[in-house]
Formats: sequence, structure tokens, C-alpha cells
Amino acid sequence: MDEAAARDVLAAAGVLPGPAGDARLLALGENAVFAAGDLVVKVGRTAELLDRARRELDVAAWLAEADVPAVRAAAPEPLLVRGHPVTVWHRLPDPVRPAGPRDLAVLLRRLHALPAPAFGLPPRDLLSGVERWLRLAGDAVDPADAAYLRERRDGFAAAAAALTPHLPPGPIHGDALPRNVHIGPDGPVLVDLETVSADLREHDLVVMALSRDRYGLPAREYDAFTEAYGWDVREWEGCGVLRGARETASCAWVAQHAPANPGARAEFERRVASLRDGDAAVRWYPF
Repeated sequence: MDEAAARDVLAAAGVLPGPAGDARLLALGENAVFAAGDLVVKVGRTAELLDRARRELDVAAWLAEADVPAVRAAAPEPLLVRGHPVTVWHRLPDPVRPAGPRDLAVLLRRLHALPAPAFGLPPRDLLSGVERWLRLAGDAVDPADAAYLRERRDGFAAAAAALTPHLPPGPIHGDALPRNVHIGPDGPVLVDLETVSADLREHDLVVMALSRDRYGLPAREYDAFTEAYGWDVREWEGCGVLRGARETASCAWVAQHAPANPGARAEFERRVASLRDGDAAVRWYPF
């Protein structure tokens, strides 16, 4: 789904007060995210994401009831428009500054203190999207690389299922990065709730450890994160397993963009080569 196709779906949804062509594209990944007026609209890539969109709205309502600062839904149910799930959200005020790892840690502590909601949450199956992303990549990636990632996925899925956690399991964000925190005039707010799950709390902490090791997060910023949260997941013997699972998923996620974006294809090839070589020091770049 490119921007033009997503705008066509946005126009057909009829959820904006003005023309879809005037909406500003904020992001294009698993969802195309548009902003117009006081609304933000997310258009999912495939109908497979409808249940996830419905759950994200349930999570938003639950967090509002629990008074956790998070994005709020403007409509309680998703639409399915031309085979694409569409959800509508209240637009947040302009950020007052960029979010940092410490801001994320403060929100994670609040989220991790909550009991599971009444409606239930799925486990954080990091690797469930690998097959879909590789399918979307098609011939744009080497079939041998796709087969390698599938084999890696299966191995890490089995290893992750056998882990003994250090923290009590419960609700997690599932994609705990500073980019999923918005700093408004009232402080940090969680956004992108579609991966909220009930699983090992360590999933949320391994993300930042990987950011330090792969994406160039300065050590002092990682230390600020662990200080604010109160624990460093790298002390846990299962850290390497969850890191490996997330690296596998992150590599496959980039693949879905390879057919239309040469930069994504190059980044995919960089990532998969570093995994094949077992080189944990190769720098990855956000995409």
C-alpha cells in the first residue's frame, strides 16, 4: 500500500471533515497515518489487521479508564474500507520537545503496574508478522534470505517459549521506543497501542537494549532509561533470546517495504547479512 492507495481508502472512509487530499501523511508503515484538523486516521495495510485495530481501540479505552496518559480514540469501532481497517483518533497537541528514553521508562512503569484488563490481551508474539512481511516483500528479497529468516523465527519462537522471566508477566506496550511517546504540554503520552499485549515485561525493556547495541543509542541515554525504570534487562539471562527474536522480526519488517523502496531493500540486506554473519556490532538504521 503506497500513499496514493491509502489516500483513496481515506477518502472512501469519509471520516474527515475536509478532502482526504488535504490530510497530512505522518507515517507509512504497517499503517498509513494521516492528520487533519483535530483528528488522526490510521489506515491498515490489510484486512488481516482488523482484529488488531479493534483491540487497539479497546486498549485505548482501558488506559483512559486507568488514567494512564495515552492517545485517545475518537471513534469506538474500526471501519473496514476496501479491505483496509480504518481507526480514528484525537489528535495530540504539538510536541513541546522530543521524547527520550527516560520519558519512556516513566510510562512503562505505570503500564507495567496495571493488572490485565477484563477483555484480555494476547501474548506478544513478536514473530507472528514475519510471514506476512516476507509475503509482502515477494521477489524483492532473495528467497534464501527469506528462508533463513523463517528458520530463525522458528528457533527463537521455541527458545522464547521456554524462558523464565525475572519480572512478573502482565500488560506491556510491545513496541517500547521513544518514538511511541509524545511529549505534550501535560507531559509524556503513550501512542501506537496496537501491540499492547500480556506477556513478559522484559519484552518492553529489551527494545531499548537493542537500540543501544544496534541503532546507536548513546550509553548515557540507555543508563537514564534503566535508572528511571529501576532495572537493566541485560542482567537477565533470557535477554539474548528476546533480543534475537526482535532482531529477526525487525529484519523481516523492513522487507515489506523493499518492493517500492530501494533504501529499504538495502537496509534489509544489511540486516540479514549481519544476522547471517553473527555480527552483533553492525549498525542498523531506523526505517
